[in-house]
Amino acid sequence: MTAMLSLEQVRGFVAVAEEGNFRRAAERLRMTQPPLSRQIQKLERDVGVLLLDRTQRQVELTPAGAVFLAEARRLLALAEAAPSTARLVAAGHSGTVRIGFTATAGFGFLGRFLNRISEALPTVELILGEQVSAVQFDELSSGKLDLALARPPFDRAEFDGRLVHREPLMLAAPAEHRLAIADPIPVRELEGQRMLVYAPGPARYFAELMNRVLAGVSYEPADRLTQVHTMLALVAAGRGLALVPETARHLHPDGVSYRPLSGVSERAELYAVWRRRPANPALRRVVDLVETWPT
Repeated sequence: MTAMLSLEQVRGFVAVAEEGNFRRAAERLRMTQPPLSRQIQKLERDVGVLLLDRTQRQVELTPAGAVFLAEARRLLALAEAAPSTARLVAAGHSGTVRIGFTATAGFGFLGRFLNRISEALPTVELILGEQVSAVQFDELSSGKLDLALARPPFDRAEFDGRLVHREPLMLAAPAEHRLAIADPIPVRELEGQRMLVYAPGPARYFAELMNRVLAGVSYEPADRLTQVHTMLALVAAGRGLALVPETARHLHPDGVSYRPLSGVSERAELYAVWRRRPANPALRRVVDLVETWPT
């Protein structure tokens, strides 16, 4: 069994190594020389190797002692920093926050959101993962995520949340399509058009939003999709038209034109969502920032 080393032993060794003399090291540590000598002897027995070469006048490190000195200094630095680090974590000024986000949130909004957190909480580590909203809510429930940037709806009995971003919808059309040059486009112009649609399960939010926008418009539904970037790739391939959030314009697939819609009051909404009564102190600090986020 490996013996446990004490910090007193490690501090004594570092002092002797740096002073090169037991007497000066003992004075530095405000102790007498005999107990310091016993500490170092016990340390060498516990480690199982000779760390110091002793002569009458000076003490020198053995090769093993030189390696041990570097590790000993690192150990002491960690021990000295630990109380301060613990206090920072408990106060929420340090720690880790795991954030999920949807693909379209990654364009434009996400960068501003993260910059504000980093400016206010520079020692909080942010771990990011792109996921559809349904997966984010599952991982919030399981504790794998701390904060979700996701589309509504969400279970308000389990989660709390705040609206952080709203944006209009736009029409994505193949560049050669007749509607690609119209500006803006009345919704009635989509009558009879072949439209790419959102899958009602994993893309429930956008599926319902599209249904509200196109209520009363008879169109030809085409492929059912879950991700906006896939939808745009199929628009470029001529598979149909699509309704996408405005931030999708940051994606630039060849052959796709974006046009605003007229007479549409609906907006795509993005929420920051978290478990009620979060235990993570750093998350509580982030939530405080979210509560004051302008929309």
